Amino acid sequence: MLDSPVTTTVTGRVERREIDDRGRWRYIIDVVATDAPAVHRPPEKVSILARGQDVPFDLGDLVRGKARLTPPAGPALPGMNDFAFRAYFNGIGANGFFYGQPDLLSPAGDVSDRPFLAKFDLWLAALRGSIGDRIRAILPGDTGAFAASLVNDERRAISQETTEALRVSGLAHIIAISGLNMALSAGIFYVGMRYALSLFPGVAQRWPTKKIAALGALVTVTAYYFISGFGVSAERAFVMMAIMLVAVLFDRSSVSLRNVALSAIAILILSPSEALGPSFQMSFAATLALVSGYSLWTRRPMRERRFLALPGSRPIAVIARFFAGIASTSFIGGASTAIFSIEHFHRLATYGLVANLAAMPVVSFIVMPVGMLATLLMPFGLDYYPWKITGFGLDLVIFVAKTVAAWGGNIPFARLPGWFFPVIIAGFLLMTILRTRLRHAGALLIALSIASVALMPRALKPELLISEDGELVAIFHDGRLEPNRERPPDFTFKQWQSGLAVFDEQPPKMLPKDDTTPSGRRKPGSPRLTLDAEQQRTLRHAIEAALDQVPPGSFACHGKDWCAAILDNGQILVTIDDAGYLGPACETADIVVTPARLRLDRCRSGAKIFTAAGLRRTGSVEMDLSEDPSITVAFPSVERPWNRHRAYDWRTGTFASSTGSPPVSDSGGSIPPASPEP
Repeated sequence: MLDSPVTTTVTGRVERREIDDRGRWRYIIDVVATDAPAVHRPPEKVSILARGQDVPFDLGDLVRGKARLTPPAGPALPGMNDFAFRAYFNGIGANGFFYGQPDLLSPAGDVSDRPFLAKFDLWLAALRGSIGDRIRAILPGDTGAFAASLVNDERRAISQETTEALRVSGLAHIIAISGLNMALSAGIFYVGMRYALSLFPGVAQRWPTKKIAALGALVTVTAYYFISGFGVSAERAFVMMAIMLVAVLFDRSSVSLRNVALSAIAILILSPSEALGPSFQMSFAATLALVSGYSLWTRRPMRERRFLALPGSRPIAVIARFFAGIASTSFIGGASTAIFSIEHFHRLATYGLVANLAAMPVVSFIVMPVGMLATLLMPFGLDYYPWKITGFGLDLVIFVAKTVAAWGGNIPFARLPGWFFPVIIAGFLLMTILRTRLRHAGALLIALSIASVALMPRALKPELLISEDGELVAIFHDGRLEPNRERPPDFTFKQWQSGLAVFDEQPPKMLPKDDTTPSGRRKPGSPRLTLDAEQQRTLRHAIEAALDQVPPGSFACHGKDWCAAILDNGQILVTIDDAGYLGPACETADIVVTPARLRLDRCRSGAKIFTAAGLRRTGSVEMDLSEDPSITVAFPSVERPWNRHRAYDWRTGTFASSTGSPPVSDSGGSIPPASPEP
């Protein structure tokens, strides 16, 4: 894992590529070398964005370009999603972008000397890429991107607007290659082959057509899994479907909790880190609930036989059974994954049932069957019109998603108490695994947990939030977030809003540009401004004057140079962009935040300092400045392998121990009061 942001020249081979909705290419590059400067601990693989490329690089090409690399982000707030965790287990050590156009040093060339698995992986990646390019060439825009995502799991090309509509409407599960896609592809092949073989009485009487169809369906889903990109939802769905089809070959029950358990064990053996991810949890929660619900359904008393005895009732029963199946599976799937959606994404889609009732018939009867036909015809160049029909179906799905999303229904949830998630999962497991009346104890446990959270006094939100790079600071005041930037970075700020369920914001008061903030001068080679004594006094007076222009809880900012605010407890907060402003800031404030890489945690005046060096070790910070003040950091320790890089010192080439580290920086210290050269 890259230890700190760096601008360097990267040389490496293209392993993967994917286009986004703005036509930019995201490459996974196997790093061969870095120079100017050479990175002490270069990551093995990096994810780099290239802008303005008309013709992308091919897989295996050796490329070189100047790039800005940053380590994968940590949690936006303590307890939220740690992006470095997923990046670490995916083998990605840094993210970044190229400055300008990277150069092609040499094409892929001959790969015969590589190991078989490496050649097979490269061939599969090239196949997935060519399939996606072909689909997007026939179906432009979101329609083509949506169709490609159903085949090879490339989702970046879908616009943010459509992706958000699918999420809010509860149809995002269609994008992910999951049980729905695998079941439809296997089911279409299985049923189609059985019907085809039944047309020949001699074959149907002499051969086990059911097992032949199951074997053909197994080959189909295996091929689908190989071109799907090996996502965890696809992996789970493939293992589950393979076990079900193999069970048919051995005359065993194909839908059972044992199959769910076997598929879970297989995934935990292959990639145990997936157990902590939302994809694994939501996928297995839905599958477990559906299989348990199916088991209860098959044990119900049959009451529809009287209705079927009526003339003309059978077609009505078939249609009713189909829509009842969609409604029940949508309700069970949505209810079983609701707590995971709230825990991981802090939202809940309430109109998912309506959206699925409208969209799933289109997916089942148009999108998947015709899309499968188009994929099979693609090697022969006969896939144009099938993809057009598939695109028509996907346009209907997108229309349904945007219509339902326009109704609202996306309920935000703030972070829940730490005990709630495991307790409610325990109740869910009791409900789905037990088969006696003891399963109702799970429902009781869930109800008690929800009631406890609803009746408990609401936890106070942190008064002060600090991002892990020190660039963004926000105050929670009067039910809204007040950042120190007119346009706060979306990546971090939107996570703050969703994690706290606070979407009202108040931009800072921007002070006029004048001479109250001296530009100062930089010494040759100095990374900071150098202010003389008079300039420091002028800056201190400007900060004090700014505090008189805003009410408590609001920022007054002089561009990005500095911002000042009075917190509700009366303490003064100052954020500075350059370390040259540190002396006046320390004399004025009780809390100072700066993205400068200073190794300090307190001023001589006693003011607490949050610097980039300290925040690198602790991650994001939230502070409760009520009667019982507290500071919570994202990483009390950096001993985990996915955040160990935060303790690396490139100057000495060693890792500092995290034991006993102070809460806000990696080394204590103080600074003198304002002087000609602070």
